[in-house]
Amino acid sequence: MSSGDSAFILICSAMVFLMTPGLAFFYGGLERRKNILNTMMMAICVLGLASVIWIAVGYTLSFSGEGSFIGNLDKLFFNGVSVSSGINKDATIPEGLFAGFQMMFSLITAAIITGAVVGRMKFGAIFTFIGFWLLFVYYPLAHMVWGGGFLADIGSIDFAGGNVVHISSGVSGLVLAIVVGKRREYRKLEYRPHNIPFVVLGAGLLWFGWFGFNAGSALGANGTAVQAFLTTNTAAASAMLSWMLIEKLTTGKPTVVGACTGGVVGLVAITPGAGFVPLWSSLVIGFIVSPICYYFISVVKGKFGLDDALDAFGCHGVGGIFGGIATGIFAQKSIGGYDGLLFGGGKLFIAQLESVVFTLLYASIVSLILISIIKLFMPIRVSEKEEIRGLDLIEHDETAYPTFMGMDS
Repeated sequence: MSSGDSAFILICSAMVFLMTPGLAFFYGGLERRKNILNTMMMAICVLGLASVIWIAVGYTLSFSGEGSFIGNLDKLFFNGVSVSSGINKDATIPEGLFAGFQMMFSLITAAIITGAVVGRMKFGAIFTFIGFWLLFVYYPLAHMVWGGGFLADIGSIDFAGGNVVHISSGVSGLVLAIVVGKRREYRKLEYRPHNIPFVVLGAGLLWFGWFGFNAGSALGANGTAVQAFLTTNTAAASAMLSWMLIEKLTTGKPTVVGACTGGVVGLVAITPGAGFVPLWSSLVIGFIVSPICYYFISVVKGKFGLDDALDAFGCHGVGGIFGGIATGIFAQKSIGGYDGLLFGGGKLFIAQLESVVFTLLYASIVSLILISIIKLFMPIRVSEKEEIRGLDLIEHDETAYPTFMGMDS
């Protein structure tokens, strides 16, 4: 065991934990004031729910056993998980720390989904969905990618969660948005963020936490962690500037929300390849992902009538898809042990395409089945009158702002 590596991953774990409250501020600032507490509650409730499920069954289903699609129950309730020895002979951190670090990933992943359905989905329904989604989507995918399962066997790579975190949560959020239905005034009223400083705060916390997310995925204080740290910041910075440029060219004025969104999609796009691609390519990945996500959010979403309220799929789904494919193009063996298409690694590129398609299909189909079953046992959407009044009062009997009476539309 290495005390230096252990200290580093302990810090990274705390940083990744902070991303979920950060996302709550990011989402909360984007939503209308009558729904801010409900929006934030949807995100922060996973701090409790996902943590408990991870200790009980999540870790063992994700990282124990040799199954192709799911782990076994050998480490139920962390049975046999050591806090002093590693998960294998090459590990430099205790297995308990590895399990704790991975737990934080499940928290932020589940929270991302909620952005697609804010303003109209019942809290009890989304809470129930997240619990089952973790069991039937997240843990199997984590095992298939990182636990030695099917997607690892076909030769695909995912450094810190392009498939497991972003594509899965993004497409699942889109499925939820379609099943729950559009907001009352969708395409009749322009939705404006009610608190842009909260968006900046949330984006800053996400960016900060992402260093732990990506660099920590090296599982040690080493050269790979340094590479992931640098590519992470560079891609986010490039994507932010790219988004600002797009807004300047299309509307004449760069916006604060746009700059923050650009930074986030750059972070999403570099996640699957952070420790596999050269630093220069992170500039390219960041610069290209912004126009792709911008086009989907501003054109494609409206054309198909997709009410993905806070663009969970537009940012995380689309950004994750692009990032997975870009990893198959730019990965370089001298950096992370794999060559992408640009360096003659055609097999990796094909494997990346296959893994992206599989993740999209698996997560969307299972999510549709889960919400369809839940719909049979409980209402999943508030009434029109409740939507008008605001979900802070209706779902939680609270208001964020003392002078607000809950009637902004």
